[in-house]
Amino acid sequence: MPKLPKRLPGMAAVAASLLLSAACGAGSAAPASIDLGTGPAKSGTVKKNALSGLNMTFVSYGGAYQEGQQKAAVDPFAQESGAKILQDGPTDYAKIKAQVDSSNVTWDVIDTDSIWAEGQCGKLLQPLDYTIIDKSKVPEGLATECSVPAMQYGMVLAYNKDKFGASPPQGWKDFFDTAKFPGKRGISGNPGDSAPGPFEGALIADGVAPDKLYPLDVDRATKKLQSVRSNLVFWKTGAESQQLLESGEVDMAMLWSGRAYAAVKNGAPFDVSFDQWMPTMDSLTVPKNAKNPKASMALINYYLGAQQQAKLTELTSYSPVNTDAKPELDEKGRSFLTTRPAVADKALKIDSKWWAEHQHEMIEKWSAWLGG
Repeated sequence: MPKLPKRLPGMAAVAASLLLSAACGAGSAAPASIDLGTGPAKSGTVKKNALSGLNMTFVSYGGAYQEGQQKAAVDPFAQESGAKILQDGPTDYAKIKAQVDSSNVTWDVIDTDSIWAEGQCGKLLQPLDYTIIDKSKVPEGLATECSVPAMQYGMVLAYNKDKFGASPPQGWKDFFDTAKFPGKRGISGNPGDSAPGPFEGALIADGVAPDKLYPLDVDRATKKLQSVRSNLVFWKTGAESQQLLESGEVDMAMLWSGRAYAAVKNGAPFDVSFDQWMPTMDSLTVPKNAKNPKASMALINYYLGAQQQAKLTELTSYSPVNTDAKPELDEKGRSFLTTRPAVADKALKIDSKWWAEHQHEMIEKWSAWLGG
């Protein structure tokens, strides 16, 4: 099930390099041996020219997000390591499966949804080598056997501050209270996808305690969603969610923090409540049977560096995944960082393991409700 293009403004194609195909040499045989140097791994570093003559392919979701990844980490890694790295995308799970099943894997490092990655560990994805990848600066609990976070963001509640004035909605209970807070609400509505957000928000609004959310009571959640259905405006892509805010078509929305930030930067009169926001992240992964796994691990290790993560945040507004990263942002940009303690402390705890085990079932139930 391919994911939609990711959650940033300007989802135009990344530079012409995205048009390069694997046939140009990506995934070529590795040198007889790769010498990454001695001593413990240190994120953000790679031995000079350690991968000279090696072709690799980095895969992500395109647009401003992948362009930021390329500028912040992938291109500098290529320059230092000597590898030639092609860009490809968007990430497509059917293509990953086809490559692995045919034992013809041409993608080396892939940016994927974190829940999908958890469910595919040992199946379509291989375990990461943490003797090459330094995860010591990654927040505890975010690195898994087969993935490390690529960046962090969240599902948040955005509201029209001109309309709601001094008494704005504060959380998901208010989002579902159409009497106290009348108006249209934007919410994700892609029948081919289901992820944390609508079900959790509906259950919180219906009185479920945050620490009792899982396993999700889908029938109860859909009943709550149905109660406000006439007030909902469904978006299918990040660009659509952002446009709902900028056009004024909705008075509040459940959407990705990067899109909310982009809308505010473009002049939309919206603010964000981080009460009960839902943490989300992309993950960096290596497909099973990748031809150059050691080189893939080296690229991931470099990507996690503090300098690389700070630059990525400056280019994309997404929060860094290195605790030493210090991105230079204006006040508004800093206010949207989900890693700030004042924001992080308000997050709902999402059970990604439960989601990974039930995602197919959740997609079916979500699609059924949308089509009902």
